[in-house]
Parts: sequence; C-alpha cells; structure tokens
Amino acid sequence: MPYFDAASSLPLHPVARQALLAALDEGWADPTRLHREGRRARLLLDAAREAAAEAVGCRPDELVFTPSGTRSLHTGIAGALAGRRRAGRALVVSAVEHSAVLHAAEAHEAGGGTVVRVPVDRTGRVEAEAFGAALRGSGSPEGGTALACLQSANHEVGTEQPVEEVAEACAGAGVPLLVDAAQSLAWGPVPGRWSLLAASAHKWGGPGGVGLLAVRKGVRFAPPPPADERESGRSPGFADLPAIVAAAASLRAVRAEADAEAARLRALVDRVRAEVPALVPDVEVVGDPVRRLPHVVTFSCLYVDGEALLHALDRAGFSVSSGSSCTSSTLVPSHVLRAMGVLSEGNVRVSLPPGTAGADVDAFLAVLPEAVREVRDRLRAPSAADTEADGAGSGGGNGGPKAADPGREAALTVDSRGKRCPIPVIELAKVIDRVPVGGTVLLLADDEAARLDVPAWCEMRGHEYLGVRGHAHRVRRTA
Repeated sequence: MPYFDAASSLPLHPVARQALLAALDEGWADPTRLHREGRRARLLLDAAREAAAEAVGCRPDELVFTPSGTRSLHTGIAGALAGRRRAGRALVVSAVEHSAVLHAAEAHEAGGGTVVRVPVDRTGRVEAEAFGAALRGSGSPEGGTALACLQSANHEVGTEQPVEEVAEACAGAGVPLLVDAAQSLAWGPVPGRWSLLAASAHKWGGPGGVGLLAVRKGVRFAPPPPADERESGRSPGFADLPAIVAAAASLRAVRAEADAEAARLRALVDRVRAEVPALVPDVEVVGDPVRRLPHVVTFSCLYVDGEALLHALDRAGFSVSSGSSCTSSTLVPSHVLRAMGVLSEGNVRVSLPPGTAGADVDAFLAVLPEAVREVRDRLRAPSAADTEADGAGSGGGNGGPKAADPGREAALTVDSRGKRCPIPVIELAKVIDRVPVGGTVLLLADDEAARLDVPAWCEMRGHEYLGVRGHAHRVRRTA
C-alpha cells in the first residue's frame, strides 16, 4: 500500500534501525557519569551531536536534543523571548507557521506580549520586505521585537520561504530569527544567518521522540524554568540516547542521498501537478510551483468532501492527508489554506517518501479521478459537463472581493446555514444558471470554510464575488 504522507512522518530508516539496536546495548548508561559505562554512553552522545551539528551547519556545543520538534520550538521561542525581554515583547511570525509556533505565539499574547503575523501570497510565501518591515527596533514606541520565527518550508503545501533574505533583514535589525526546519532539514542545511533552528527526527526517518534545537553563540537565551543540568539546561530529563544516536545516523544517511532523490521525486511531483488538473475537472493545485520542497504537492477539488475523498483513496490503497476542515472536528479549514486564500474543500496533500516508485504515482493518478467522481456523485454535485457549460466564455476570475451592495435585491436566495462545505458551494453551483447574466445570488452559509470556498468557486467558474456580510455571500453571474 503506497504511503504518500511523508510530510507527517516516515517509517524508521534502515540506518536508524541498525543504529538504534546497536545503541540499545551500548548506550543505556547515564552519559554524565564517570564510570566506564557512562563514558561509553557519553562518547555515543558526543558523536551523535557532532553528526547532527554538521548536518544543521552549527557548532556541536550550539545544539541540544529534545523530546520532540514541538518541544524544540516551544523551548526555543520561550527561551529567546525571555533572554531578550529588555529588547521588547514583540514576536513576529508568518501566518502559515506550524501550529506549534502559533500556539506558542498565543501563549505569549496571553502573557501580555505582542504578536505580529505576516501575511503570505496565494502560493503561501511571505515577502521578505514585508517580513522585514514588521520588525521593530528596541526604541519603537510599541516595543521592540524580541524574536522572529519563519519556517524554511511549509508543511502543508511545500512552499519554501525566503529564509536567507529574512535572516539578513533580522540581522540588520538586531533581531534573532528562529527557523522551523522540520520539513526541509533532510534535503539540506538552512541557508542564511539564522539564530535558532528546530527540527524533528521522525520527519527524516529517525525515531519519534527526538527533536533538535540549535542556538547560535551570542544569542541571548534564558531556558524556561525549572532548570536542569542536562543538555545545557535547555532540555530537562534523562535523554533517550539510543533514539538520539539513531536520529543522527539516519539524518547523515538521508543527506548522503538527498540530491539524487530530490531530483527524482521532483520529477514525479511535476507529473502529479501537471496531470491532476487534466484528469479531474475543477481542481486547484496550490503552493509555489517552483520554490517548493521536492516531494510535496497539494491540490483542492471543488464539490468534494475532503474526509470522504481521503477514505476513498485509502480504500484504493493510498495514504494521503488533507487540510480540509471536514477532516477534523472543527468547521474551520487549515490555517495555512485560509492564510493563502485558496480553495479548501476536497484538499489532498501528497508527500512522497524517498524510494517512491514511478509505478506507484501512475497507480495513484489512475484511481484519483474515479475516487473524486464517487465522492461528487454521493454529494449530488454538478457534473463536469455542467461546470464546463457554466464556465464557457468566461474570462476567468474577477480579482478580489468587491464591496457588496446591500441595497440591491438578490435575484435568488439559497439558505445553506447549518450545512458544511462543500454542500453550500454545490447548492450555489446548482442554481447560478437560474438567474440572468448580471443577476445575483445570495448564499447564506455559516460554515467558516465558505469564506474561502465561495470566492474560490467564483474565481474558478468565472463569476463575480461581491463580498460577505455576516453569513450572507453575494455572487453575481457573469458567465
């Protein structure tokens, strides 16, 4: 069964398995002790730290091991904010950071700090100039920026961020930059003058429960209490040494194969990006088409329930993931898709693990159209012929939302309150041709996903989105 969810986690790399088994016999003792067994464990820990530091691009004494990537991010953010509290209490993050960073930002706000969230474009990428403009000097009347956070590449759509340019802006402003490198570290070191870096071993085939945190010399850092003498006081508790050894060994192993494997997987992903829109009607491929991770492709399908599509693909033998709101217990779609302003319904993320065969990609492309058709039929969505007729002669999208005209009567009102997307969009699609060209439809939809999916539908079908007031979306038929 092809596993296409490498961005979430990877199975244990063969090198990690070998290193783990060997370290279970040799690395069980306390590496802080001076006896023979302790010295042997310390040698293993030091060797693992040197290997990991070489891959990260830092000094061994700048890197510590933590129990997870999330813990690395939380400790890194809290420690840098505390160490620079005299500089200010502002934290700058991108709008598409991993939830671990956003949760830490929310905690900072709850404690009286300030958070500046830098928006992204429709590809999920921040503008380096905009990020730099969000930084505040220590003399700012609003308070200086203590820390900035930017992921090296996005975990949902694969878009790479301009870390090197942002790091230069941060260095010029005297602000440390923490980089979440969880998705990219297996493919190469993070460029630029970053100050802190976090990563997670299970993303590259190491064991779960091992994270990395690098803090450059010269960065003011105060580890959150209570303090512990282990790992420079930055990661309390007895380290899982066998897992750490396995994590470092597997990182070195995947790096040795990274260039060749990246080129091979990029070619496979290019095929998926090109063929999915040709095979399946009404699909939007999201994320930057060029500046992206080599193994990730994400697309969204109109008139599709994301959870139902994932189950259909699972039954066909393919393990993928999704950022659709209907794949979780909340009505709110992925914060990444929301920040990008792209279609969220029927969202599928395909992330290919190293070693993926071209035949597996062929098989996925063969079953996807039927899986989508099955879900659309179950939801009684418009047929491909209907949507093609609807979009014929249109000039594409009409730009961003325009101000709604509250005084103008809608030619037709559709009440979809209480229904989850994609149902509101499906009901809108079914009635749009009942109004004359230039007429309007008022769609009432209280599902939060509709705020993304209705404008995206208009963009894809060539109609004009006039905006939303409360739960009322107004759409003008232009095709």
